[in-house]
Amino acid sequence: MENQVSFKEVKACPERYVLAISDTLNVLTGKWKLPIIGTLFYNKKRFEEIKNNIPRITPGILSKELRELETNGIIKRVVPDSVPVAAEYELTDSGRNLKEVLDRMLQWGIQHRDWVNASI
Repeated sequence: MENQVSFKEVKACPERYVLAISDTLNVLTGKWKLPIIGTLFYNKKRFEEIKNNIPRITPGILSKELRELETNGIIKRVVPDSVPVAAEYELTDSGRNLKEVLDRMLQWGIQHRDWVNASI
């Protein structure tokens, strides 16, 4: 990734780091956005396929979240020339760049869960 930055590199947190984290949270915040992104890492999917991969998500919420992710440039909606018309969703380059972040979150989540369970 070009222009990589890290908190290790600075002695005080610059305003642009705070803004960058805020922007990231604005795009990814919510119960469903990361699971939706996760299902699309493997290949593009239709609406029903995404819904079936994420337990307890309602069609209305999924539709809303897909629109927001599309607006923020994380996914794109592709409508192939087919009958019946069935839109497919796939990650953009920016969305695929989240893989490293999600992999790291997964590692942290497993370690944290193990730590919490060991503390009980």
